[in-house]
Amino acid sequence: MNILVLNASPKGKNSTTVHTALYLQALHPEHHFTFAEVGQRIKSYEKDFAPLRAQLQQADLLLFSYPVYTFIVPYQLHRLIELIKADGVGLSGKFASQITTSKHFYDVTAHRYVEENCLDMGLRTLRGLSADMDDLLTEKGRMEAENFFDQLLFSCQHGLFVTPPAPAPRREKTVYQPVLPAAAKQAGKDVVIVTNCDAEDENLRNMIADFRAALPFESRVVNLRKFPFAGGCLGCFGCAVTGNCVYKDGFDEFLRTKIQSADAFVYAFTISNHYTHSSFKCFDDRQFCNGHRTVTHGTPIAYIVSGDYRYESNLRMILEGRSEVGGNYLCGVATDEENTAAGLQALADSLAFAMEKKLSRPANFYGVGGMKIFRDLIYIMQGMMKADHKFYKEHGIYDFPQRQKKRILQMKLVGALIAIPSVQKKMKGQMNQYIIGPYQKVVEQARQTTRASGCPRQEGESCSV
Repeated sequence: MNILVLNASPKGKNSTTVHTALYLQALHPEHHFTFAEVGQRIKSYEKDFAPLRAQLQQADLLLFSYPVYTFIVPYQLHRLIELIKADGVGLSGKFASQITTSKHFYDVTAHRYVEENCLDMGLRTLRGLSADMDDLLTEKGRMEAENFFDQLLFSCQHGLFVTPPAPAPRREKTVYQPVLPAAAKQAGKDVVIVTNCDAEDENLRNMIADFRAALPFESRVVNLRKFPFAGGCLGCFGCAVTGNCVYKDGFDEFLRTKIQSADAFVYAFTISNHYTHSSFKCFDDRQFCNGHRTVTHGTPIAYIVSGDYRYESNLRMILEGRSEVGGNYLCGVATDEENTAAGLQALADSLAFAMEKKLSRPANFYGVGGMKIFRDLIYIMQGMMKADHKFYKEHGIYDFPQRQKKRILQMKLVGALIAIPSVQKKMKGQMNQYIIGPYQKVVEQARQTTRASGCPRQEGESCSV
């Protein structure tokens, strides 16, 4: 087979990820491997796509190779997908798969993003390899890479392809016109609306305008297309110690003074290629100047999305996961799929309510699981990621279970007691009562507090106080 490895790492040949493909090349000289350094050459492909077009046409299998960046792929690969689709080069019927390295932080959303776009282009898409950053250095990791390639060839022969998701039904899209009355504005709150709205995207622009009208606070708009990005994140870790990006385009100061200083964030975009335009991905990746620090924890967040959002399950997971990991209260997502005006009004009301009440909620699996991955990563790499390590210590993120010595000792004592037959007999049928006893006390205290506050509520009725 003619295998084209699309090396989308901004590190090029110095990428950890691409070495897995090089390893497979060394083991399989019967196949012809070609490596395209698309991550480093993305600017040149914007000017002249012809060299890559020729390589794509000659390939039997496209093998996307990239590190996972902020829930999806690096900006450079995001931009490459835009260029491939815009060029219209025929890829239908060719095979496609992917190799990634990461610490498994939302690698699943990155893989699904690539799969969705490959399916759009008619590629016969095969499940990829999601490896840990250090897997190639272990015997187990090398075996898994070899098994991946064997399975890849087997799947090409036997048609074991990724199942395409249900496409969104065709619908007539009309430009939304603002209809919401302007709400009286309260002072003292700063709401920033971050968007990549194109000059020709009247629909999204009108949605933003109506949301701002309905919001009872003053707001400002930051358009990412107007920021002079020098490029996407290079993955160089130059910011790991200082917190400053190696680029001199001023993004880190812009991020901290123009966006992260706000009391609430609203992100507005139009769906494109199962996410949005690459300008937003460049913004996502460049926020690595904050490392793995949840510096906006507690700030409410909302989304205004134009497009068939309900059919983008992977995108929905990304938006929810981001708010959960960042500790941001997700106020909702307003779309233009049905009653746009009602959705925008409800979102404005929800954001205002969250700001006034300073709402928070416990993290779900997306947030808890994601932060545990970061916790362990930063603890191991504390010598290099000093700013992250300091932040994690100060904010109690190092919540390792082995440090809960009192709790562990209590559980050992309970386990030893209930292992005694006489105790088992005495506690038979009463275990649940022992467990819920403390919870019953909390409920009773709440009832006493409610009575003391003078609430006229009867048992079982809701309280309006």
